[in-house]
Amino acid sequence: MSSYKHKDEGFTGLEAAIVLIAFVVVAAVFSYVVLGAGFFTTQKAQQTVYSAVGQSSSTLEVIGNVYGTGSGTGSSTDTVEFINFSVGLAPGGTPVDFSKVVMVFSNSTVSETLINGTSTTVPFEPVSNGWGIPNYHNSPAGNSLLLQPNEQFDISCDVGGIPANSQFTIEVRPAVGAAFSIVKTIPAGVSAVNVLE
Repeated sequence: MSSYKHKDEGFTGLEAAIVLIAFVVVAAVFSYVVLGAGFFTTQKAQQTVYSAVGQSSSTLEVIGNVYGTGSGTGSSTDTVEFINFSVGLAPGGTPVDFSKVVMVFSNSTVSETLINGTSTTVPFEPVSNGWGIPNYHNSPAGNSLLLQPNEQFDISCDVGGIPANSQFTIEVRPAVGAAFSIVKTIPAGVSAVNVLE
């Protein structure tokens, strides 16, 4: 049996310091990478939350009553031809470009997208089976289609005749923010101007 003798000497202080420094540097780089990834993830999560809140909250609200107008005489056979309402920005809402707003009318028999014509300024009247902005209030930007804070647009929708005692929905879909629905019922006796409940 042969024995091998090794002449092993312990680490010197300098070698131990080099190994220790190498471990510290590797740990520091690793922790920097982990913290950087954590900060990046937190920032992305924050952006996602703010974006989701902006998309899920409606930036528009109906101001006042919703009216139905037509040539009604109080009879149950008369119909409502136009739905009229005013909209403004919700508190904290961002401006809304009405050239990109889509409105959808639906009732028990039909669902259709109302068109807004080709106007680039307000006011404009609704076309057949469409919507318009016949009037506006408190406009800081003149007659543009951009709804600003404290401004109101009067919306008129040509719905082609809704009979008495029927329910309808007008969904307003801005390009940014959540859509909101106006659900109303035509009264039993249709007058020339009707406040819809």
